Amino acid sequence: MIHPTAIIHPRAKLAATVQVGPYAVIDEGVEIGQDCVIGPHVYLTGLTTIGAKNRFYAGCVIGEAPQDLKYAGEPTRLRIGEDNVFREHVTVHRSNQPAEETVIGSQCFLMANAHVAHNCHLGDRIILANGVLLGGHVTLNDRVFLSGNCVVHQFVRVGTLALMQGGSALSNDLPPYTVSRGVNDLCGLNTVGLRRAGLTPAERLELKQLYRALFREGVNLRAALADAQTKFTSAPAKVMLDFIAGSKRGVCSDGGRDTGEI
Repeated sequence: MIHPTAIIHPRAKLAATVQVGPYAVIDEGVEIGQDCVIGPHVYLTGLTTIGAKNRFYAGCVIGEAPQDLKYAGEPTRLRIGEDNVFREHVTVHRSNQPAEETVIGSQCFLMANAHVAHNCHLGDRIILANGVLLGGHVTLNDRVFLSGNCVVHQFVRVGTLALMQGGSALSNDLPPYTVSRGVNDLCGLNTVGLRRAGLTPAERLELKQLYRALFREGVNLRAALADAQTKFTSAPAKVMLDFIAGSKRGVCSDGGRDTGEI
């Protein structure tokens, strides 16, 4: 199960069913759960805890030191859930201070050359396509989909089931269930994702009405939010309202006129 060219620190903790490919390197502070597959030339380091059934393809670097000038070599942490896929040359950095950690949830798919910076928190069932770049302290909620070569500024939040079109960028928060394009520009709801996630027709209709009220009627967002909080009551609508109310960076905006299509 372990290739003879792999280098594994004697104090690293590997479950009995872990497979390790040629020339992989696993450092002292790494713990790996059942049925993980470590591909060739993978480097696992730092205080990194990895759950069961994760697969790391060739050239991944997982748990390396943060790219942060304030970091002074402290023993910092990365925690990874279960059943994730890390394709070729994915990089995930551990946190920049011992009191915090970088977190990857479960059932995520990180495609080739994606980068997750220090102190990021990723939920479950997230997809990062090729070349996605996440700055430090980014939060991605469950079932987010970031298309190829998307860029997310540090401390930005991306809400549940939100989607970024290819090559787009965020420096503001992206509300749940929405789609972004360009730079901080909304272009409607993730209607396909909402159906696949099992939201009812009534819930989807209310989200459509809420989106129009917040972003398409030309009303100041703070005033529109206060009004919407008294009118929209479904659980998905409350998720969007609470997310926007809790934003510290401001949220993306929809610059298009109301065409009736969302």
